[in-house]
Amino acid sequence: MLAHDDTIAAIATPPGVGGIGIVRVSGPGAEEICRILFKSAASGESLTSHHLYHGDIISPETGGTIDEVLIALMKGPHSYTGEDVLEIHCHGGRLILQTVLNEVIKAGGRPAQPGEFTKRAYLNGRMDLSQAEAVMDMITARTDRGRALALAGLKGRLSEALRPIRSDLIDILSSLESTIDFNEEDISDLPAPTTPNNIENIITRITGILATYQEGKLFRDGLNVVITGRPNVGKSSLLNRLLGERRAIVTPIPGTTRDFIEETISIGGIPVTLTDTAGVRKSSEAIEQEGIAFVWEKALAADMVIILIDGSVPLTEEDAEVIDRNREKQVLLAVNKSDLPRKVTNVQLGELMPGVEPLWISAKYGDGIAELKKQIAATAAVSSDDTGSDVILANLRHKTALEKTAASLAAAHAILSRGNFPELAAFDLKEALDHLGDIAGETTAEDVLDRIFSTFCVGK
Repeated sequence: MLAHDDTIAAIATPPGVGGIGIVRVSGPGAEEICRILFKSAASGESLTSHHLYHGDIISPETGGTIDEVLIALMKGPHSYTGEDVLEIHCHGGRLILQTVLNEVIKAGGRPAQPGEFTKRAYLNGRMDLSQAEAVMDMITARTDRGRALALAGLKGRLSEALRPIRSDLIDILSSLESTIDFNEEDISDLPAPTTPNNIENIITRITGILATYQEGKLFRDGLNVVITGRPNVGKSSLLNRLLGERRAIVTPIPGTTRDFIEETISIGGIPVTLTDTAGVRKSSEAIEQEGIAFVWEKALAADMVIILIDGSVPLTEEDAEVIDRNREKQVLLAVNKSDLPRKVTNVQLGELMPGVEPLWISAKYGDGIAELKKQIAATAAVSSDDTGSDVILANLRHKTALEKTAASLAAAHAILSRGNFPELAAFDLKEALDHLGDIAGETTAEDVLDRIFSTFCVGK
């Protein structure tokens, strides 16, 4: 275990008012701070690790009671950070928590940096770096599917999948390096013919994991979907219907929506951020023009665009413009007001946007909305059923490290396939091991670690 000579402290629960708030302390001074500040309700009670105790937090300066609390002292290495950890469970008021934290700092603690508790857990060997990153994914998960993926990462599923790959790679490198000790005249017979095939097998396994990234990213980061169309086609009504609540103002007056409205829902386990935008039309009004300019910006940055058409009136130039400006995007074409007589045909829509099947809906009555949600999930989702991998990759840093690993392996494979320069192949294999170790944090630079943990909240 890596020892730290200082003790850190932070409020571990979110700001605001609640039933309980927690001040977390970690380091060699945690037990002493507990003895200074905590007065047990049962006189003479000793502190046993991993037990809850009821009592008061006392100010050493005044002797006054700050709060009635429960405390738990968890002795290292059997704690979250691997160090002695003290948790003070206070009443959940911001003033109370800050006052208790101030007393902890006076008693020998120092304010923790963002993510410092989890960083210590990583440095003390309680988890590897990929598991530490999964902690933040758990906290920020927005759907059950995202939570399940984060939990798999926290349980070390990715590390388990990479462990045999690393072991096989070490075996190949050891075998190859043993051949380098032979005299130059003997090298023509080495390495063994199976070595390139073994490397190719590892590349195939890594490629299988990499193939899951788009799906993993989708469930982790979500999907940005912009609803666009000319005025009064029902964009705000569609947003409200998809959300299941009245979020956007709906009126028959064109130009009601000036700014964009964003809300997030779960569709098929995917966190989908829906954006309702201003109606696209020619306008001399400066504010509306600015809103329309926002439409094109949001659509350009979106993962998917729902183009909404009013099927109860003939197509207009504005409809055509919206379609034309989104041809390069991933598009769903929805035709609203299917409850009214149709003035638009699928043939006309097909001429405007070939290859895109229109979906008729009624935002007012809900017809076709379930199918629209299915199409959003189906169009966005990337299946990994045929990759042969039992893990789903969701972190860009992990993806980049695996890509670098595969590239180094490919370079070694090319050299060995030609039957020469085993020293160069060994160098590439060592690079591959370094890249692979970067995922678990075995070879990760300090500045990268700082950047990763800086994204965490202070109490985690």
